[in-house]
Amino acid sequence: MKVLIAVGGGGHFSPALAVIKEMPKDWDVLLVGRKHAFEGDQALSLEYQTAQRLHLAFEALTTGRLQRKFSGRSLLSILKIPAGFAQANMILLRYKPDVVLSFGGYVAVPVVVAAATQRIPVVIHEQTLHAGLANKISAKFATKICLSWPESARYFPKEKIVFTGNPLRKEFLVPAKVPSQKQANSDKLLYITGGSGGAHGINVLIAGCLEKLLEKYTIIHQTGDSKRYSDFDHLKDRRSQLPEHLQKKYVLKKFIDSEDVIHVLSQADLVIARSGINTVTELLYLGKPSLFIPLPYGQQNEQAANAAFVKKNGLAEIVNQSTASSERLLETINNMTEHLGNYTKHALDARQLIHTDAAENILKEVAYAKEKKSTT
Repeated sequence: MKVLIAVGGGGHFSPALAVIKEMPKDWDVLLVGRKHAFEGDQALSLEYQTAQRLHLAFEALTTGRLQRKFSGRSLLSILKIPAGFAQANMILLRYKPDVVLSFGGYVAVPVVVAAATQRIPVVIHEQTLHAGLANKISAKFATKICLSWPESARYFPKEKIVFTGNPLRKEFLVPAKVPSQKQANSDKLLYITGGSGGAHGINVLIAGCLEKLLEKYTIIHQTGDSKRYSDFDHLKDRRSQLPEHLQKKYVLKKFIDSEDVIHVLSQADLVIARSGINTVTELLYLGKPSLFIPLPYGQQNEQAANAAFVKKNGLAEIVNQSTASSERLLETINNMTEHLGNYTKHALDARQLIHTDAAENILKEVAYAKEKKSTT
């Protein structure tokens, strides 16, 4: 069985990796995605770095996308789209997969369309509560559409959809106790993350109250490695100017390996993060109190909807980046850590929302797509 997995980067890679790790050993996989995390930025993408580290076959695909605002850069991006389709066709002709499995994102679209023209079965997975533009386009060419949440069913043809859940990385599925507060006389641990690419807006807000935070908390801060903003370098310099006892309480990372993230999340008293759907899935499963700073732009304001979903289930508060200040952020963090019990009491109920067999469900659909193709 040969499977080509197409990922558009960012939040699309996490469920893809979860599925790859659950694949039968005799399946052959090729990962197709971005080499660089952002257009016009030389920072390597998490999916490329992970493929290198895990010795996964990887093909970089360069294509363009439709952007929210028209500019010179967006015009250049659109002009790359035909090249992306040509590249995708060549990759498929070389690899000859039995099935294409797409996790969405603009990089995946040319792969899906090219696969359909070559009569290769296509299975797509939608992670969000809504539906991304890439998957709305890809759905027209898909054999089967796997959904994470019932809320997104209205965006796709009923005859193609199957509810699988959103895959969690294998390390998350080890049975864990519902998190409890640490002893009152010890520092609470904050984990601050902007996802694989980092979040400049969050990094700036944290920088504005960093010393005051470190007077009360130990912090693990994952910044990303954007060359455009150089947040890691700026914060590293800022750290070096702090008193030595505060420096020891501030752990600064560009990336945290997927194998280590579960340990960090499990130990954290409070997570401060964007509210991408995979982050939300993991935090719901862990029952982790969270402070979300949703991405202030995006299709259908999806991160704000994700954050509101977790808040409704009693585990989160939300700070709006466009109106936030470092002082407001500090105040919210302090209020949450003083009342952690109000959040952790909802942990068991939140975990029930997550389907731990999602990866296996998706792989069943991939196997069925190949079987169905063989009989037609």
